[in-house]
Amino acid sequence: MYDAIVLGSGVVGINTAYWLANAGLKTLVVDRQPQAGNETSYANGGQISVSFAEPWAHPATIRKALGWMLQKNAPLLISPQWDAKQWRWLMAFVMQSMPWLYKHNVSQLVQLGLYSRRLLKRLQRRHALEYEPVEQGILQFYRDHKSFDQAKHSTALMRQLGCERKIISAQQAISLEPCLHNVPQLVGGAFTQYDGSGDAHGFCLSMTQVCKDLGVDFIFNANIHGLFHEQKRVHIELEHDGQTDIITAPNIAMCCGWQSAPLLDSLGIHINLYPVKGYSATLDMKQPHLANNISLTDDQNKVVISRLGNQLRIAGTAEIGSQDLTIDERRCEHMVKIAQQLLPDVGGFDSSQYWCGLRPMTPSNVPIISDTPYPNLWINTGHGSLGWTLGCGSGRVLADLITHKKTPFARDVLSGFQYA
Repeated sequence: MYDAIVLGSGVVGINTAYWLANAGLKTLVVDRQPQAGNETSYANGGQISVSFAEPWAHPATIRKALGWMLQKNAPLLISPQWDAKQWRWLMAFVMQSMPWLYKHNVSQLVQLGLYSRRLLKRLQRRHALEYEPVEQGILQFYRDHKSFDQAKHSTALMRQLGCERKIISAQQAISLEPCLHNVPQLVGGAFTQYDGSGDAHGFCLSMTQVCKDLGVDFIFNANIHGLFHEQKRVHIELEHDGQTDIITAPNIAMCCGWQSAPLLDSLGIHINLYPVKGYSATLDMKQPHLANNISLTDDQNKVVISRLGNQLRIAGTAEIGSQDLTIDERRCEHMVKIAQQLLPDVGGFDSSQYWCGLRPMTPSNVPIISDTPYPNLWINTGHGSLGWTLGCGSGRVLADLITHKKTPFARDVLSGFQYA
């Protein structure tokens, strides 16, 4: 009945479904939530940030992580577990921080990010999508000279790859976004004019209708009990509406975020993917005209602050080792305090709504966009904190691979070293 089944309807899954339908494939989307984008895409930082497409795996990150281990509000917390998958991931993460691999990974992420950003803007114009887009750039600011000097090196690399990121002085940063005069010891910034922000969840909801108009069907509130194969063809055991069905299609796209790994394990496909927990706070501003217009990234605290209409989204932190959705309110309150110091007059901070999600991270941060040993199974996951930035391009790349169309990326360039 269907040419393609997409498992998952976050920003990666919904984009995959769109591009498959756009290529003429009759497509079904399956998700365990009641609507699209209800998990990791629900309340992320909102940034569409090619300028932030730097792998976490970097020598400086390793050094900082060791110093953060005893800090409760550290941007990155690593909680060692008796979990072979965690240790395998951490060892690969350290390996990917080698300088030559870091440069390779930056190249892959920037290329995919630029491609995705172009496609997203094209979709916005074509379908008038409603997701509070703001296209005034992203400004990453620095509070110490060492980090600022490191940013100069990474900016030079990104500019070589076509990203329009540029280094600016502290005074230039304040001129672009006056609220930065509230930052003590501001030493400079990195500004990318063509990046921006928007509500990823709103995008998913808007794209749901676009996909339906293209003939895509959706099954929500559905649980995948497992995957199995018969004669190299993958089938899905699916429970919905109180009954269990077995479904399959010539093409199945695995876009289930971090849950992709255990589902694939049952087929003997072991990808090096691990959930990394992040938090956000969203508030209704009382005086939105006093808020920032440019999406901001506080490099020292690893916190992003984006304006989504009359709401403010504050997001950040990373926890490796926590796989539940329990909210640590202290970490959320810490992020809100940072934003309040920057934007003291916008109001609404006391009514902040907290959220957490599990980012699907590969050790390199490069997503897995790939075929598999099973002819009807494909993978599109592992985007980490860049799902919103890379989602549109990733969906197009996978759809092109499935339909044997020319793609700007080599068939294995995004997945060559991701398998465990």
